[in-house]
Amino acid sequence: MRYNLGEIWTDNKILLVCSFFVFTFLVAFFWNDIFVLVRPGERAVIYRPFSQGTDIENTYNEGLQILAPWNRMYIYDVRVQQVADEFTVLSSDGLEVKINISIRFRPQREDLGRLHKDIGPEYVEKVVKPVAQSQFRFVLGQYKPEEIYTSQGFIVQTAKQGSLAEMADRFILLDDLLLKSVTLPPPVAAAIESKLKAQQLALEFNYRIETEAKEKERKRIEAEGIRTFQDIISSGGISDSYLRFRGIQATLELAKSPNSKIIVIGGGKDGLPLILDGRNDTLATPPLPVPAEAAPAP
Repeated sequence: MRYNLGEIWTDNKILLVCSFFVFTFLVAFFWNDIFVLVRPGERAVIYRPFSQGTDIENTYNEGLQILAPWNRMYIYDVRVQQVADEFTVLSSDGLEVKINISIRFRPQREDLGRLHKDIGPEYVEKVVKPVAQSQFRFVLGQYKPEEIYTSQGFIVQTAKQGSLAEMADRFILLDDLLLKSVTLPPPVAAAIESKLKAQQLALEFNYRIETEAKEKERKRIEAEGIRTFQDIISSGGISDSYLRFRGIQATLELAKSPNSKIIVIGGGKDGLPLILDGRNDTLATPPLPVPAEAAPAP
């Protein structure tokens, strides 16, 4: 029995048109459930209500995914994420300490199906923040408020190690854990600040004492040198060689001076300047210039 398409269309025109509009309506209505776009940095987990439920073995990569409208696809951001958290802990002596931290993490790609089945999309609020808070509460509960400032590095490292192991058991990879700020009660903070200022002042006083002691030693050595010099001078007198040496030094210092000057070299004994002539006990003076009209003819 042969059928002609024209005859089929003629005999079932109304039914075919209605079926086409119903199909188009259903596709448009379930468009977002049938065509799912997984964007860069994301992965998806599928839930099949009429078969195995959550598929924990397979995940869906980036791109356009097509699925039956009765199935449901959940999309997860698998890139490194950062979330801030602020909470209050109790120190070893029962005082409240406000903590502000930052958590960097990402879900484990290979266990995304198990993460979805055991915890769900709200894993940040259910696991990430509570785990970090519990670790900080445990570690900070062993310290006094004044010890927290000097032990922050050890505190963060201990809390990070505990959080890393606990999150890994929940299919979450901890990238880093940062302690942004620690706020103590105002009276405790003021007392610690006063103590630190007193310590710095004591260090400053110790530095001054050490400086004065070194200055005392320097002056003692200088005085011994002057006394030795005076003993040598008083016992043997000042020799001509020493005077010539001092004269050379004075000439060099005078030559370095920026002031205007005239130095007559060679007028004194041994070539020293006239003002340093060692032949007399008094300073020598240069000869006065002779007027031109009184000078003898050549």
